[in-house]
Amino acid sequence: MRIVALCFLGITLLISACLKKDVGCEAVMMNKSAPSAEEQELTTYLTTNGISATKHGSNMYYQIINMGTGDHPQYCSQINVSYSGTLTNGSVFEQNNDIYLKSWILIDGWKIGLPLIKKGGRIKLYIPPSLGYGTTARKDMQGNVVIPANSILIYDISLHDIQ
Repeated sequence: MRIVALCFLGITLLISACLKKDVGCEAVMMNKSAPSAEEQELTTYLTTNGISATKHGSNMYYQIINMGTGDHPQYCSQINVSYSGTLTNGSVFEQNNDIYLKSWILIDGWKIGLPLIKKGGRIKLYIPPSLGYGTTARKDMQGNVVIPANSILIYDISLHDIQ
């Protein structure tokens, strides 16, 4: 009886070691792209301001300031970044230094843009509304609108580490 119990325990441990662990995210990246009207608005902003950026297939734009070295972040990575987020009028709506984030909970523009660089890299993203916060205004703790609905977002991101 003891041998049967030990065999059962051994098989259970072997099977559980082979099962995929839940990493807390869905490793599925949708092929999302912004509508052409949003892309046109973004193109107009870039042209008007003399900004040269590369168009991504999602209809957002980016500038790689520094590619970095090593690995690219994956969809389920935890990342350490410093960043600032601004609106097209130049107002800063958010900035953080040396913060850890779970990449799968970020806005679509970040999910699309961050894998374009590697650890140690820096990128500037020009994100159309549907790849940012869309038609939803973002408010601060006091209820003040910080990011108006349908805003183009500009992020300057430095990728320090990937876990």
